[in-house]
Amino acid sequence: MYEPMDSHPMTSDAVDAPWSVVRGRGPIIALALHAGHEIRPEVATLVKASEADRLREEDPGTERFGAAVPTRVAVNRSRFEVDLNRPRERAVYGDVTDTWGIDVWNALPLPEGVFERSLAMYDAFYAEFEHLLDDVVMRHGGFVVLDLHSYNHRRGGQTAEPDDPTENPGVNLGTGSLDRERWSPVVDAFAESLADALGPGADVRENVKFRGGHLSRWVHDHYPTGCCLAIEFKKTYMDEWTGVIDATAAEQISNAVARTLPHLQAALRRVVHSGTDC
Repeated sequence: MYEPMDSHPMTSDAVDAPWSVVRGRGPIIALALHAGHEIRPEVATLVKASEADRLREEDPGTERFGAAVPTRVAVNRSRFEVDLNRPRERAVYGDVTDTWGIDVWNALPLPEGVFERSLAMYDAFYAEFEHLLDDVVMRHGGFVVLDLHSYNHRRGGQTAEPDDPTENPGVNLGTGSLDRERWSPVVDAFAESLADALGPGADVRENVKFRGGHLSRWVHDHYPTGCCLAIEFKKTYMDEWTGVIDATAAEQISNAVARTLPHLQAALRRVVHSGTDC
């Protein structure tokens, strides 16, 4: 049985906090880096991009996918304020080459103070996340981070045909920075149990569309007994052009993720206690 949540889960719970952290038992952590849409006022006055354009490149609803995971982190601020899945030197977007052709800013360069305060938020997030992971390692010997994202598949427009499904899986599992052989029990356990939970026809594939971003590389560089799975769900659970979420479809994903947890925990235990140098 998967371990239940602690009775005092919140460590960061202010409504306007840049992120929220729920601390629970067990070695699995759910992370929704791009779920947020809010931008602090001093940044909002500098933004030229429309709210709709920003929302389309964010990952609405991904914080719901890890709802059953006892320990979870959800970022409430938009990636257009600071992108926590990019290296620090690229975390505050520059020109359109950084942003899928979207002209984000009224003018560049950004005021120095604004830029520095965004990077201070970046540093604070990684410091708190590191503290969280250190604690999980101390208690369990290792961990698995479920780095939850979503991606667009109707870039031609709201009424356009979906992008080629052969190149756009229902779920893309990014393991590009992971020692795949070493962590194969965890990767395979997640992929197989998720596909089974999603039901017949589920399309879960590895490194087709994405291989994972900076956060997963950072985890693997810093934690020999840590595994970060960068998981991209195709936005079939929502209308990517309006931002409207199908609550039933989102709940189905959340339930499917929940069903992977005992399999993940068992696989992690095998890796960490296998007698190897991990």
